Parts: sequence; C-alpha cells; structure tokens
Amino acid sequence: MRAAISESYGKIEDVVRVSTVDEPALRPTDLWVEVRAASVNPIDWLIVTGHMRGPSEEAFPLRLGSDGAGVVCAVGSEVTEFKVGDEVYFRVAPDRTGTFAEFVAVDAALAARKPASASFVESAGIPLVALTAWQGLVEQAEVAAGQRLLVHGGAGAVGAAVVQLARHFGLHITATAAAEDADYLRELGADRVVDYRTQAFEVFPGVYDVVFDTVGGAVQERSYAVLARGGTLVSIVGAPDAKQQAYLFDVQVKPFFMRPDGDQLTRIAELVDAGALRSRVDSIFPLENVREALTRSASGRAKGKVVVWTEV
Repeated sequence: MRAAISESYGKIEDVVRVSTVDEPALRPTDLWVEVRAASVNPIDWLIVTGHMRGPSEEAFPLRLGSDGAGVVCAVGSEVTEFKVGDEVYFRVAPDRTGTFAEFVAVDAALAARKPASASFVESAGIPLVALTAWQGLVEQAEVAAGQRLLVHGGAGAVGAAVVQLARHFGLHITATAAAEDADYLRELGADRVVDYRTQAFEVFPGVYDVVFDTVGGAVQERSYAVLARGGTLVSIVGAPDAKQQAYLFDVQVKPFFMRPDGDQLTRIAELVDAGALRSRVDSIFPLENVREALTRSASGRAKGKVVVWTEV
C-alpha cells in the first residue's frame, strides 16, 4: 500500500516521501480502515524535523499521521462494536502512527463512528483538537456553567475547539487572537476577543476561573495574575514553573497531553451533529503532495486544519 514515511529527521522536503510499504498487522482488537482523509497536526512535522522524537531511532522509516477518517473494511476477532462498512474517525496510539496512507490499523477503543453531518475531510480534522479541548476543559479544569474562561490562541485549531465546547458548557469566554479573527471567534461563541498585538489581556486581574493556554512562554507567565484564587491554568505547551506559580498565586496549574479516546470521540460526534462543534478546513492535499501539506501546516499561516486526502 502507499503511505507517507520519513526516512530520518531533517527538512520536510528532504526526508518525507510516499512509498510502497507493508500493510500493518491486524490485531484482535483492531479495525482495518480504508483511509479517506487524514489531518496534519504540528506534532507530525515536529517529529519529521526532529524537534520531537519518535519511539526510537530504529523506528525509521517513520510512518506519518495520527488523525484520520475512513471506512472499516475488516475487524479483529475480538471487536464487537464495529462492523465492515462503518464510517469511523479516530486518533491512533502514539506508537502506531501511519494515517497518511491508503489503509491503517487502529485499536477499536480509539475509534468512533464519524459525525453523520460531517464529511470525511471535516471529520479527519476533529480528533486531536476536540479531544484536547474536551480533556482540558472537562478532566483538567472541571468547568461548570457560568465560569469565566480565557483562551490563548483562540483562532488556532485547538483554541477554536475550546471556544466551541466552552460555549456548549455555558462558560463566559474571552479569547486572544489577531484582530482579523475576531468575527470568526465571536461566531464560534466567544463573548470577548482581545487583539494580542495591540491589547493587554491582563488589564482585569483575578477575574478568570480558567485559563486555557495554547501559546506558552511570556503569555503563560502573564496569565497567572488574571486567575481568581483557586482558579486553574490548563496548558498544552508545558508549564516549567508550575509548582512555584501555583503557590505564589494560589491557583492550580495543569499541563497535560491529549490521549486518544474512542468514547470521548463518540460524545464529540454527537456535538458535531447537534451543531455545537464544527471543523474548519484550511486546505486539502492529495497523498502524493504530503510534503506540501506538512509545509503548509508548519508555515503557521493555515486557517484551520490541513488535510491529506487519499483516493484508493
């Protein structure tokens, strides 16, 4: 089958290619999925360039891609909740990447039936960002209706998912973003948008119950002061001085990494079909142009998800 691989760490244009590879083995708990679309996430090109490392140096060539959507064409002997022909979407386990391919094997526990109202392209762009938003808001911050939320990087893929889920949960939402994205974020549910280039978000100290940080660095450092006592800073970009800042500001600091979860994807699909969450697609590239897809994502100019499309 055809799949996108990286033969070593390096520049995208130098080390990524589409090649014929062996089909992955189907385990008893797996689905065998004909991939229709797979989305690009920053982790994909960060691994290629060596800024994040794969499981081991012996893993080359690395099979790329972790989010996907497609049609089940075989099921493992222990799978009972899916059947051949089901349309599914998923986030594969970190040690089983390879969704930029014609077929992928994914543990059934990490998959869900895709939203009926969304295309394969739209569905492929949902898993990582929606799972990150869900786990940050529900599991880490334990949000409740009426709380005040500040989202950094609101127009990014994760930030936009946070805004939409926060609206569904009944939060009052402030988002930082560029001025040109203000209308988009208000449409998604933000009550207030702060232009990070010209406005200071910390003009109202101690007012937020939750800060969801997708930016890090100096932005994170300035965010502790805007939290109310007992508030929570959730971060997907780390928090190097978490214990110190938690003590100084009397807040909770919770850096975390998203984990794949099929049950949560089922609940997220229900929200998509109810109109509470939507996927924004920036561009679509055929599998043969996967290097261009990775480059587009790495450019920082994408407005929404970059998607790799596979025709089988």
